[in-house]
Amino acid sequence: MTDGIEQNGDRREGDHVDRLREQWRRELPDLDTEPMTILGRAFRLSNLVRPSIEATFAGFGLDRGEFDVIATLRRSGPPYRLTPTEMYSSLMISSGGLTHRLDRLEKGGLIRREKSQHDGRSVLVALTEVGVALAEEAFRTDMASESRFLHALDAEERETLAGLLRKLIVGIEGDRARSRGSDSG
Repeated sequence: MTDGIEQNGDRREGDHVDRLREQWRRELPDLDTEPMTILGRAFRLSNLVRPSIEATFAGFGLDRGEFDVIATLRRSGPPYRLTPTEMYSSLMISSGGLTHRLDRLEKGGLIRREKSQHDGRSVLVALTEVGVALAEEAFRTDMASESRFLHALDAEERETLAGLLRKLIVGIEGDRARSRGSDSG
């Protein structure tokens, strides 16, 4: 068998993507569906784990976007303070989307906006002590929850998969950067 259905002589039931590919193979036999073996599985994986991740953050009174904001501040290190521009560039969201999240987090006492000491027109976003503690507790809980999803892979397999995914992402990010560079020139 192909597509990882048979490994080491053991017949394993195919996954959702294998079933989709088989349907497409019947309907469009001339079409190469190999990209689905990786990208389709990545999408499927994201859809399978998303509810658990969102439930984890909801348990802390956060949605995923709000967690992303406080996590970005927390991992920036002391004093856990960034400009809105640094934040929305890191989060890859619009400034308007960030403002909405910041408003909710400020009302919840997790962040505060401070005037910059260097430029009176600029604002810094800082985690409060409560925000620091919540970001860390939520992240620790999320990592414990996510680690349970990896039980089907041994340590070596996890390391191999992580390395291959990193290589794929670096390649895609490089292609996108080169494309943006050629668009501006």
